[in-house]
Amino acid sequence: MKLTKNSFLVKNEKLRIKNKKAVHFKQLFFILNFSFFIQSCGIYSFTGTTLSPDIKTVTVNNFVLATAGGPANLPLTFNEKLKEYYQRYTNLKVVPNNGDLVLEGNITGYDLLAVAPTAQDQAGVNRLQITVLARFYNNKDESKNFEQSFSFYQDFPQNQTLSQNESRLVPKILDQIVLDIFNKTAADW
Repeated sequence: MKLTKNSFLVKNEKLRIKNKKAVHFKQLFFILNFSFFIQSCGIYSFTGTTLSPDIKTVTVNNFVLATAGGPANLPLTFNEKLKEYYQRYTNLKVVPNNGDLVLEGNITGYDLLAVAPTAQDQAGVNRLQITVLARFYNNKDESKNFEQSFSFYQDFPQNQTLSQNESRLVPKILDQIVLDIFNKTAADW
């Protein structure tokens, strides 16, 4: 079989067209897959929030102490932690009133509980538990509004007093409650 220059050019041209079609197919495949991937992500942020882009502000009204006990500055500390968390982990501006998102509520529980009883009818461990009732209003989407209690605790040894542990435990408990409220409001968990 003798190849002529003309038949070689024809075969070469067919191969070039076939390769060009394969490249176009690969490009189309990549574009379609990428567009489906982006579309499936929905609203996403690298901080984990699922807030709509039209939400720009948040208002944290003062949470009040509605229980006996606890440090006098507990509501103020909680309010500041909540505001700071929204400022740090979202692009929202904290405003004094009329925010797109509004948080308010009460600190409804500050309880010292005896847990893990021993044979001597004493508690093996004491537990400090704080409960916060939060009301959340989303002025852009009222279906997201809720009222819910958030609670967390920390244990400490029975041979120690609350006053020995309070300054160490309260910040840890408040940090967890703030995280839980943030996840419910901004991350939609």
